[in-house]
Amino acid sequence: MQAYVEKAFLDTNIQQISKEFSIEIVNIIPSSKYYFTYDTNGLSFVKDSKKPKQILNVNFLKGKLGWRLKRTNHETNLKKALGKTKKPLCIFDATAGLLSDSMIFLSLGHSVVAVEQSKIIYLLVSDAIRRAKAFIPYLTNIKLINASSIDIFNKIDTSFDIIYLDPMYPISKKNIKKSGELRAIRSILEIENLIHDDDSIINSFMNSEYKKLILKRPLKSKKIYSNINYQVKGSTTRFDIYI
Repeated sequence: MQAYVEKAFLDTNIQQISKEFSIEIVNIIPSSKYYFTYDTNGLSFVKDSKKPKQILNVNFLKGKLGWRLKRTNHETNLKKALGKTKKPLCIFDATAGLLSDSMIFLSLGHSVVAVEQSKIIYLLVSDAIRRAKAFIPYLTNIKLINASSIDIFNKIDTSFDIIYLDPMYPISKKNIKKSGELRAIRSILEIENLIHDDDSIINSFMNSEYKKLILKRPLKSKKIYSNINYQVKGSTTRFDIYI
């Protein structure tokens, strides 16, 4: 894969990404269908070279994610799913994605190990963390890993209070049209041939040893497992909690 970087933006960060993840840096727009770009906005991903302005860039300081972090007092259902606690929790986010929920966990004082199987999404999120660390102190409490989440969970020597699962929602005309971000993520998973992994991830964790597992699902979707201890329901989303 290639990263389009103008000479003015070539720095040690993109050079390190290139070296570690075998991404070729080029100074002309690639002819390939998809590629990275790197500029003042950090690392971005172009999923279709015919539409170069439709990019995916992760930013915790502004936009949708930044707005949500300024309104954490509105995250009542997510807080209910976590449960009342007097001490910080150690949370394993098995489907990290863009860290939209893990950032809320961090803002509440908890620590997070977040695992993302997609290399592309991992790189975009890692770069967003790098850019935001100076402004969001609690980002020091997250460890982001690019790997299979069940493999990491079985290997890591940590006792987690919660396993958090937020797999991709089933495709519908409504949610695909509503979210360009969702379309971009789905396109990336298709590029990396990861689109069908969600069921196996859920099954693997449901069959593992855990203290508490939270599964985020669309409100009207069928229960995946019948042994739910309780649910927290919102207007469009619910949290199935297993203890």
